Amino acid sequence: MTGECKVIMDSAADAAEQTSLNIQTNQRSRLSTALMAVALCLAAAAAAAALLIFNMNAKDLGPDQHNYDLRHTLRHISNVRAAIHLEGEYNPNVTTSVKWMSQVDQFHSQGGLELKNNEIVIPQSGLYFVYSQASFRVSCSGGDADITSKSMVHLSHTVKRWSSTFGNDDEESYQIILHSIRTACQKTGGGDSNSDGSWFSAVYMGAVFHLKTGDRLKTVMEKKMLEKLEDDPGKTFFGVFAL
Repeated sequence: MTGECKVIMDSAADAAEQTSLNIQTNQRSRLSTALMAVALCLAAAAAAAALLIFNMNAKDLGPDQHNYDLRHTLRHISNVRAAIHLEGEYNPNVTTSVKWMSQVDQFHSQGGLELKNNEIVIPQSGLYFVYSQASFRVSCSGGDADITSKSMVHLSHTVKRWSSTFGNDDEESYQIILHSIRTACQKTGGGDSNSDGSWFSAVYMGAVFHLKTGDRLKTVMEKKMLEKLEDDPGKTFFGVFAL
């Protein structure tokens, strides 16, 4: 009888212990669930707060960002190297120079360099490379040849500069900065003439100059040579680019 009571008491103790363990487990489970829910709520609240702050900052800093983009664009534009390239053609109404053309063939212009009154205008002081080429087709068997120089034709091309530091705005105030002369129709073993006696020659020149804001550059050529000008694309051109 005593043994049976002991067994019953042990069983009751085991059951009580198991019940206590189940209760603790359930409590821990509920606590973990509650903590997880709190963590999720905090995370959601933090995300919502961060989104709100971001939107407020984006709204407040919108104009600043716009101003930054504008400044960046202007800075980029200001860093573009000034350059211009013009194609030339013969125009009987222009008797002292090639007629320089924009918006044709390989023309380009940027950084403030522009063509005005057949002259290139310098936008700001600095170092510039100035270049020009004039191509000609002359006849070595006709009236183009100079008899006194034994059938030779002298071809010349000039670039002049006007600056406010030179004086008045007149022709005498222009100064020569580039000048080149070539002789065509030379009877040598080699040459650029063809079977009908025509002679093709190009006069190219270029150099670096320190130019000032408002300076103007123009080309000068003899009228009799203008009529012999080759003005196909790429043969006669005039340009400037900043260094």
